Order: sequence, then C-alpha cells, then structure tokens
Amino acid sequence: MSEMPAVSRRLLLGGAVATGALAAGMTAAAPTASAAEPAPRRRPGQKSMIGVPYDAHRTVRVGVIGLGNRGAGMITGWAAVPGCTVTAVCDIRADRAKRAADRLVSKGEPRPAEYGGSADSYAQMLQRDDIDLVYVATPWEFHYEHGRAALLSGKHAVVELPIATELRELWDLVDTSERTRRHLMLSENCNYGRNELAMLRMAHAGLFGDITNGHGGYCHDLRELLFSDTYYTDSWRRLWHTRSTASFYPMHGLAPIAAAMDINRGDRMTTLSATATAPRGLADYRERFVPRDHPSWKETYINGDLITCMIETERGRTIRAEHEVSSPRPYSRINTLAGSRGIVEDYAGPAPTGARVYLEPDHGGHTWRDFADYRKEYDHWLWRKVGDDAANNGGHGGMDYVLQWRTVQLMRAGLVPDIDVYDSAAWCAPVPLSAASLARGGRPVEIPDFTRGAWRERRPGLDSTPTDMPPVG
Repeated sequence: MSEMPAVSRRLLLGGAVATGALAAGMTAAAPTASAAEPAPRRRPGQKSMIGVPYDAHRTVRVGVIGLGNRGAGMITGWAAVPGCTVTAVCDIRADRAKRAADRLVSKGEPRPAEYGGSADSYAQMLQRDDIDLVYVATPWEFHYEHGRAALLSGKHAVVELPIATELRELWDLVDTSERTRRHLMLSENCNYGRNELAMLRMAHAGLFGDITNGHGGYCHDLRELLFSDTYYTDSWRRLWHTRSTASFYPMHGLAPIAAAMDINRGDRMTTLSATATAPRGLADYRERFVPRDHPSWKETYINGDLITCMIETERGRTIRAEHEVSSPRPYSRINTLAGSRGIVEDYAGPAPTGARVYLEPDHGGHTWRDFADYRKEYDHWLWRKVGDDAANNGGHGGMDYVLQWRTVQLMRAGLVPDIDVYDSAAWCAPVPLSAASLARGGRPVEIPDFTRGAWRERRPGLDSTPTDMPPVG
C-alpha cells in the first residue's frame, strides 16, 4: 500500500460539480499525444507481463468501483460465475453501493462491503485483503487512476473502455503492471462476441487467406441518452464532446479486428491518421428536442459526428476504425475482415447471425452467403460451453458473461490472460492518437510499441481451446 496514489483533483469532476464547472468554461484534460517520443525504458526490476500466468485462486474475490449503468449491470454477472464472489462495492454515491449490495443479497449472494460518499472511497476499499480482482466501471476520465490504484494495491484489474485517455497514462499503466506483477485487462466484451470469436477462428484457420484489411466501429445513436438528465451521471459522456475532437470509443470495432490479425502476436499497429466530419448531430438534436432551459444550451460541441481512423500495420495491413454516436443510424460495430481468399461482413446479413460471407470457392457465382453455417462450424468453445449461462446472466447478447466467466476461470486455473495490458494499451491508443493526428491536419502519427519489441513473438490470444483450461467448474 505504500505506493497508493493521492486522490486526484480530477476526481471531483465526476461528482455533482462537473456540469456546472464545465458550463462555466472550465475544460478537463483533452486527450493528447506526442508521436515522436520513444518507448520509456524499463526501470530496474520491471519485466514484461507477456506470458505471465495468474496465481491460481480457488475462489476469485471481486471488488467493484463504479455502480452507474455499466457497473450495476455487470455486478450480478460476476456473482453468477462459478468460483467467483463479489466482496466489496464502491461508488461516489453511497446509495448506489447500497442498492448494488441489496441486489446481490436478493439473489442469494453474500452481502458485500459497501464504500461510497466521497471521491476517495475507492482507496479505502482497495486496502481490503479479500479482493483479488478489481472491476472498474467509472466514467472514462477516472479509469486510469482507478486501474493504476488497483495495481498498486496488489490486485489485478479489469477496466472498462478506455483504460486511459492519454498516451502517458497508457504507458504508465503498462509500466505499473510490469512493476507490480499484476495484470490489467481492458474489459472488451466484443472480443468475446459469438460472431467475433467465430471470425477469429476462421481467420486463424486460413479461410480468408492472407488477411489484408479490416473495418470496425462503434456506430450507435446515443443522442437521446446523451441529453438524458439521469442516464449518464452529471452528463459526463456528453461533456466529452465539448472538450476535444477525437475518437473517444473505437475499441468495440477495433479490438476484434486486431485480435484476428494477431496484433502484438506477429504484427503490430504502426501509424494512425484520422479524419473528422463537422459537429452537427448533437446541436441539431438539441435544437429540435431539448428545452431551452436545459443546461446543455450553455455547451458548444466540437467533436465531429464521425471520426475515422486509418491504421497501418507492420505487415502492410490496414484497419479502418470509426466512432459515430451523434447521428441517426442503426447500431453497428461493422466487424468486417478481408483477405486474399474472402471476406466476412457483420451487421449486413440475415438473422440469426446478422453477418454474411464471400469465400473462395464457396461464393457460388459472386453472391454472398449466410454466415450461419460457418459460425456453426467455427463456433468458439466458450460459447458452446457457457452460451446458455450467458443468455441468462449477461447483457449484450451474452458476451458480457462470457468475458466474466473466462476471466474468472483463467484466474482459478492459474493461466495467462487472453487480453493483457499491451493489448489493452494498443487498442486504446487511438483515443489520444486520433486527437494528435487531427491536430496536425490528419497527418499520420506513430503508434507506440507497448510490448517493447515482443510483438514479433507468436503466442496465444483469444483462440484458445478447451484443453487450455483445466475443468474448474
């Protein structure tokens, strides 16, 4: 506990003062990046976390920081995983911690310890010795501080998207993980989606030939929720659109493509260039639907409606990653992967998968085929094993629970995590790097190698088999 950081004054922006302060003209730290900076040297005693297994745990004890929409929605999933128990819950608003504890008790779970009421309540929770894993689901600007504090308290961390919003913070999380010998994992549930995992298995089986490009995104009409007075506490998510022009949340589309391309496992992302449309959607929505006495009328929106990142890799591949939450459109993560022998497009095909494929020699006269038969053949073992449980316990089609189940069982079995701190940092780097590119007129900026050269090593990722995990329940 000697390295526990002091509570940042930035934490105060997560409380009730945020809306008024920002409306008065204050700005939170926008994502920044310096693409020319070399990788910082490792300190003495600091070593890579690649291939480092968890210590085996008979039962994984989870502490939760942040009990708003996401945290409250995930807490029962953690408790439902075999071999997992929630021992402590924390939120700056103490009533949320109590409601979360009450909910667990109503489902027959032991009552967790409750923390809340102040910005530093989480630090008190982290002093407990009955927490093995900390799940962080606070607003974006607090993820770095909370994730880092968890590592420094000797606990592993699963952090919601993004793990940090600044390049120096991403590097610090990598270094802190290496120094403390504790894992930090981005809670990227979309990597555990059924279509995404089947796509990954197909890619690794060679069905697409040599992979050349991918296209992913987070395209979600959030306008009504962004202007809601209750959904995002103190309007924290809308206020990001007043602070910076950047791709705030590209990971849902980027990460599954990166996994299928073996990024950090034989290839790496090298450069990023970004474009942004004009900011029109939020102001237009406000004009038509938001009363004139609403606090949002004091705000000026500067982030583009559509931010597009073009990413190049060491092996000559490209990834297009989009972020669009201010426009009227159906939900899509795009999830497209293409190579020398075929392509898969998600969100473009018939039910039940919603995806379509075009593969040699199966295309049958230049026509798309339903993804369903391929998904059945290449269905990942995780879905075959816990798919029914996922439907009962998890949101987002079950992939939340699959992530939770897999993480807990890896810790129980003492195995290496599927997603490590290097993956997490690389997938979140477009947040600050898109801002840097746009500030330079869209010119390419370098993407750091968070592995410090270890990306060349072929190693397992999400393409596990059942034999990788002992039967621990």
